[in-house]
Amino acid sequence: MSNDLECPVDNITVNENRVWLVAFFVLILALICFITTNRIIAVFLLVDFTLRAFNFNNYSPLGLISGQQVKLFKLKNKPVDRAQKRFAAFIGLAFMVVITVTLLTDLSAITKIALVVLLIFAALESLAGFCAGCYIYSYLKRLKLIK
Repeated sequence: MSNDLECPVDNITVNENRVWLVAFFVLILALICFITTNRIIAVFLLVDFTLRAFNFNNYSPLGLISGQQVKLFKLKNKPVDRAQKRFAAFIGLAFMVVITVTLLTDLSAITKIALVVLLIFAALESLAGFCAGCYIYSYLKRLKLIK
C-alpha cells in the first residue's frame, strides 16, 4: 500500500467476511442486471446500498443474508473499520443512482459503463479483498473535496 493512502476511520468495526459476502452478492446481482438490464434488480441494489451507506445495516437484505451465511459457514469475525466500508457503500450508491436513472430513461450505454465499473469494484472486494474506496477517498481528500 502507498504511504499517502488514507482511509476513513470511525473506530467501529464490522466483520470483513460479511462485507466480502455482501460484495459477492452485489457482484452476482450486478452481473445479472448487466446481462438482463432488469430494473427491479437495479432498484433493489439502490435500496440496499442506501441502507448500508446510511448505517441501516440491520435492514439491508444483502447484509442480512450475508450475516446468515457467516453463521451457517461459521466464518470467523475478521474486524475491519466500518467507515471504509460505509464510504464504499456511498460510492456504490452513487453508481446505483446513475444505473437506475439510466435504466429508467433507456440510456443503455451509460448503464453498461456504470455497471462495468460497479462489477470491477465488487469483484475486487469480494474475490481479492481489495477495497478501492480508500484509493478514491485519498484522491478526493488530496483534491480537498472531502475533509
